[in-house]
Parts: sequence; C-alpha cells; structure tokens
Amino acid sequence: MARKSYGIAREAYKKIGVDTDAVLERLASIPISIHCWQGDDVGGFERPSATLSGGGIQVTGNYPGKARSIDELRRDLEKVFSIVPGPHRLNLHASYGEFGSTFVDRDAIEPKHFAGWVEWAKKLGIGIDFNGTFFSHPMADSGYTLASKDPEVRAFWIEHAKRCRAIAAWIGEQLGTPCVLNTWIPDGAKDLTVDKMGYRSILKESLDEVFATSYPAEHMKDAVETKLFGIGSEAFVVGSHEFYMNYAARNDKMLCIDMGHFHVEEDIADKLSSILLFQDEILLHVSRPLHWDSDHVVLFSDKVKQVAQELVRSGKVDKAHIGVDYFDASINRIGAWATGVRALRKALLFAMLEPHAHLVKLESDGNGYAKMGMLEALHTLPFGAVWEAYCEKYSAPDDLSIVAEVTSYERDVLKERM
Repeated sequence: MARKSYGIAREAYKKIGVDTDAVLERLASIPISIHCWQGDDVGGFERPSATLSGGGIQVTGNYPGKARSIDELRRDLEKVFSIVPGPHRLNLHASYGEFGSTFVDRDAIEPKHFAGWVEWAKKLGIGIDFNGTFFSHPMADSGYTLASKDPEVRAFWIEHAKRCRAIAAWIGEQLGTPCVLNTWIPDGAKDLTVDKMGYRSILKESLDEVFATSYPAEHMKDAVETKLFGIGSEAFVVGSHEFYMNYAARNDKMLCIDMGHFHVEEDIADKLSSILLFQDEILLHVSRPLHWDSDHVVLFSDKVKQVAQELVRSGKVDKAHIGVDYFDASINRIGAWATGVRALRKALLFAMLEPHAHLVKLESDGNGYAKMGMLEALHTLPFGAVWEAYCEKYSAPDDLSIVAEVTSYERDVLKERM
C-alpha cells in the first residue's frame, strides 16, 4: 500500500517538475546531529553529580525512565536511531565523559574519557560533535565563565575550552569526519550592568586564547553560539548575537544559530541567507521556544519548515551542520527525542520537494499570484506518501506506528528504571 501511495505521489510531484526519487537520495546524504542530553535531563555523568543550574538551563518534569548511566543512555540513543529515518550524528557534551569513580574536574578532561563514545560511534558508523559544559559547576556560580573578572575562574574555563577543542579534534581524527565543537557560555547578569564593554573585552581576550591553537579542518571545526537572554541573564548576555557575528566574521569561525536564543517573534529563517551569503558554513540548533529559551520538543511547525526552506533555497544546505537542541522531562524521553528529530527531517524533505527554479522564475517575472498559488498548492500535494517512503527506506516506523514503538520500549525497557 505504501509503495502504491508513493507511486501516486511521485506522479503528482512530477507534474510540477520535482523528481521525488532524487529528493529522497539527496535527503539521505544530510545527517542530523542528535543531542545526548534529552535522555537524562542534561545531567551528565560527572562524579560527584552536578546540580543543573545557571544561564537559562532548566529542565521541567520528572517522567519516569530517564537514563541513569552511559550504557542506558546509549541503549536509548540506539532506539532513537532505529525509529528516526536518515543518517545521524551524536552531539555530545563534555559532562558526558566516562570518568569512572574518580572525580575529574573540567579543566582536566582528556580524550581517554571519551574513548568509549568513539568506539561506540565506530560500531554504529556515525560521527560525533562536541560541546564544552560551562554550567552546573561551582566555578560558574557567579554567572560568569570566560568573561569572568576573577582571573582564577577565567583561567579554569579557558583551560576547559582548550581541552574541549583538543578532544573534539581527536574525536574527528578517530572517526574520519570533522567534529563540530560548539562553544556556548551562560555569562550574563540578571539586572542592570554598567561595564558591558569590560565583560565583552574579557570574553574576546579569552576566546582569542582558546582559539590560539589551530587544528586541521578535517578533524575539527569551531562554532560560537549566540544568545538573547536566559534565566539569570535577563538584562545582559555577554555573548550576544552582535558580539558573535563580529567575532565569527573576524576570526573565521562558524556561527551557531539556536532557534531558542532569540525573541520568539523574531524571524530566524530570515537570518540564514544573510549569514550564508558571507560565511560558507553554519551550525544550526533547531529548538522550539515558548515565550523564552524553553527548548520544547521540535514539531513540524511553520517556523521549523521556514528554517528548512531557507536552508534549501540558499543552495548551501550541504554546508549547514544541522542539529537539534531541546529537553523535555515531562513526557517519555524517547518519544520526545524521536518526534523532534523526525519533525526536522520531515521539514527538510518538505523544503526539498519545492519546485525551486520554477518559483524563482515566477518571482523574477513578477508573477506574484502564481508564486503564491504554487506555494499554497504544495500543502495539499501527497507529501505524506513521500515521507512514508523515506521511513520505509530506513525501516523506520511511520508516524502512527512510532507511538506503539515508543510505548513498547517504555514497557519493556524503561519500566525497569522506575
């Protein structure tokens, strides 16, 4: 039945000049980096275990069954990989190393603490991306890390950032695919700040020191992540969008655009063509904010579709490093994981099924109504049948069957953790 439906869909899209077989092949070449922290509520596996705090990081809910160990987290991730169609990567935070029973502070982490993740990734044939963990630590209690005016605090986090870059380069070398190292810090203040220039000057100096060592691009790529505000930094964020736009441009770094790091009414999609016109690559963290950077599960919503459309229309979707970033502890975490990643994958497929050249010609000819009509018509074409064919290609469940898959995993696996 699915193949018959796809045949009908293929003919429908063929009428508007879209080759669905070619689109499915193209989509199969674009990986999505899946964040590890949805599975354990951003807890990590440091000893002693950290208390989640600082810089707008907040997880709500206490649904049973979260991963309590790296083995459980890997098992959950493998389940997610099996029910999400398409190629994957893993996005790993520094606090998820295998540290054993010995406490290893963040300024002392080494590649050996992530060797288990590399071996696991090799078995699955996936790449790994990496992030420094600049929150949930006594040295971050002041609200400042790389921008701290305390030399001891600043030196601690500079060393952490340097080690993260070295680890990322090692991971990329081991796996044969560049590891994208994202640097995000929670630095900022809850209320009025007078010396904004001072804090930003310190951050610039710290970043200059962190990035002083060069690594081969085939092993590691740096990105810096902007933010509008967070809990505890409502009045002032040191690493603002303007700060990192300038820093990235002057220092040949990627910008990381997180959809949750802007005003909820801001058009994130519109930023992409401006950035990609001047920068060859971009790191994109797809999230769903509600009123603030609340990192809700990604859905097949208009904003997500618009971001995917701009990536595809820019002609640089292959230069974008695409990942997801959200955490919901109020519902089944496996379902949250899978639903969000599938929604992003679905949005990319929807965007790729546009007759782009035809739409551009209509626009260039000044035929605004025909362009509008074609875009409206795309909503009622048999997109679902093409999506089901993509799921079938990877032996992944369709959108109805996935509910049963997640429920079964909860009954057979997660209940043992309750």
